Amino acid sequence: MTDPLVWVGVLLLGGAGAVTRLTVDKAVSRRLSTAFPYGTLVVNISGALLLGFFAGLALPPHLALLAGTAFVGSYTTFSTWMLETHRLAEERQIWSALGNIGVSMVLGLGAALLGQTVGGLW
Repeated sequence: MTDPLVWVGVLLLGGAGAVTRLTVDKAVSRRLSTAFPYGTLVVNISGALLLGFFAGLALPPHLALLAGTAFVGSYTTFSTWMLETHRLAEERQIWSALGNIGVSMVLGLGAALLGQTVGGLW
């Protein structure tokens, strides 16, 4: 794949990942209207599962870049996770903030491992 095609792919798939993230986050947040950032949690866990799956598939470098970096990279969000955790702590919801960190780490690692295992079977 030529470099210009890769850049166009990153542009398009990055945009698609960002729109998908917004859609999933809003859908989850509407259903679970609480102070806890469930939308971001669902996005990041599903993103870890998807990235693990792509890693398990052992895609060629250009496809891995497009699938992993472009789509999943713009779909998941570390910065929002940290900002929402900080907001919970500022609001003195310390257990929710710590829970957000712990649950995200445990479920994220588990989802990545599961995705990689499933991807390796294909």
